Parts: sequence; structure tokens; C-alpha cells
Amino acid sequence: MLKLGFVSAILADFGFEHVVDFASKHDFSCLEMMCWPTEGGETRRYAGVTHINVDKLHDPQQVKYIKSYLLEKRISISGLGYYPNPLDADKNKSEFYVEHIKKVIRACNTLGVPVMNTFIGRDPKKNIQDNLKIFKKVWKPIIETAEQEGIKIGIENCPMFFTNDEWPGGKNLAISPAVWDRMFETFKTPLFGLNYDPSHMIFQMMDEIRPIYDYKDRLHHIHLKDVKIYREKLDKVGILANPLEYHSPKLPGLGDVRWGKFFAALTDIRYRGPVVIEVEDKAYEGSLDDVTKAILQSRNYIRQYLP
Repeated sequence: MLKLGFVSAILADFGFEHVVDFASKHDFSCLEMMCWPTEGGETRRYAGVTHINVDKLHDPQQVKYIKSYLLEKRISISGLGYYPNPLDADKNKSEFYVEHIKKVIRACNTLGVPVMNTFIGRDPKKNIQDNLKIFKKVWKPIIETAEQEGIKIGIENCPMFFTNDEWPGGKNLAISPAVWDRMFETFKTPLFGLNYDPSHMIFQMMDEIRPIYDYKDRLHHIHLKDVKIYREKLDKVGILANPLEYHSPKLPGLGDVRWGKFFAALTDIRYRGPVVIEVEDKAYEGSLDDVTKAILQSRNYIRQYLP
């Protein structure tokens, strides 16, 4: 019913074959493959990872090799991922990000992958209303490309507000149901939807379960990540502090997401897509052995909810 995978970014130091081999060896069904540009991309944490270079997919032999390797290992690609800030105030950066998003969308069509995952982006110095105006203009060619290629877009609901350089509004507009409604009113195509991650609702003090029911037709991809709120820290710094001052991403089961209710909701709406573990827990990044354990511990925890 649900295909379990993980986001390839956590294995940033390894190539395509190693990531696929790891997934196959450890009984995963799919992978979200990172497709950052090899030049001109971001260098922040978990960014800049390239497990499929979309600029090389003009070569039919490269496409054939990727498909054959995946088939041999019995692994599918749940989505191609690239998470920049298309609404960056720097016009040159914005244009670069938009063009690469379009490349990744086309790559999905070439490889037979159903969804491209990304961020809406945001100018953190502008309010939501002003960003929505920019979004309408910047995203029009992206949506047109998705419609031409017949590829779904999954927007992750991460605010991208963690550090001072993202202050005060964060670098991703798609933070809440109120904003999602405006997004889907602007571009009504059913290809435009969510790569839903429940953890991003938790530190905003929002219900992480309700959106599954309210946006069941827009759930194109699911991220499985947990988050822990440290109440004693929150009580000291307050909700207006940078979020990392009072919360931390965790492996599934080690935070505050209500996973039983989460998977109950997915079964209620008869979701049949991928559920993909996203490892971003700093407590498990001291070594490659830690990273491996993080992926497998997450897998073992999530398996209790899968047939």
C-alpha cells in the first residue's frame, strides 16, 4: 500500500550506485533522489547533493543505465528533489533556481518519475502578501513546464526559518494551510500539490494530522521526519526566537509527531504513494556508522505502521 523510502541527501558523500545498493540491501522500496546542480548550487546543510545529474540526461545511454540499475536492484524513485529559493531577492539567483527546477521536472518525465519535490521559496524580508504576488509571477513558467511534461510538483511545507540569515520570515512561503489555499487558488492544476512533512507543523504549534484530511487530493509525496519541542527552552526564549533555539529535528519516534494518528489518517484517505524518511537528526551525524544507524532505526520504527 505505502512504499517506504528515504531521502538520498543523508548519503551525500556517496554516488548513485551506493545509495541504490544501500536501499536495496536494507529492504526499502524507493528513494527520493537529490538533483542539485553540480555548479552554482547552495552549500547549506543537506543542500548541494547530486545523486542524479539532470544535465547529463540528454544522453540516452545514461538514461538507460539509471533505469536498468534501479530495475536490477528493485528500487523505484519516489521523486526527484531540489530545494532552492526561487523567490530569492537576487534576480540572477532566482532565475537560476527556476531554470534548474524546470530541468528537474523534465528529468522526471525522462526517467518516468511521477513527482518533482521543491520549495516555493520566499523573500524573508517581505510579508506573505507581497511574497504571494512574486510567487504568481515567478512560478507561472514552472507550472507551465509541469503541465507540459505531465509531472506533479510536491511543495514541502518547511518554513526554512532556522538561522539568522533566514530571519524574519524564512525562505519558503508554503508554511500553512492558509498559504496553501492561496497557492492552489493561484494555480488550480491538480499537478500542483504538497510534499507533506508533519514535523514542520509541530514547531509552529499547529495540528500535524488535520492537513492530511483537508488536502488529501494534494498529497503527492510524504516526508517522514520528527521534531522535538524543548519546552524549557521555549519558555525562556519565546516563540519569536529563531526556531532552532527551542526545537530540533529528530528521527521518527523520538519527537512530538503523533505517528499512530498520522498513519491512521493516511489509511483513512487511502493514500497510496511513497512515505520517505528524511534524516536530519544532528545526534546521528557523528560518523557514517551513526548515519547508517539513523536510517535503519527510522525504518524499523516506521515499519510498525506498514503492512
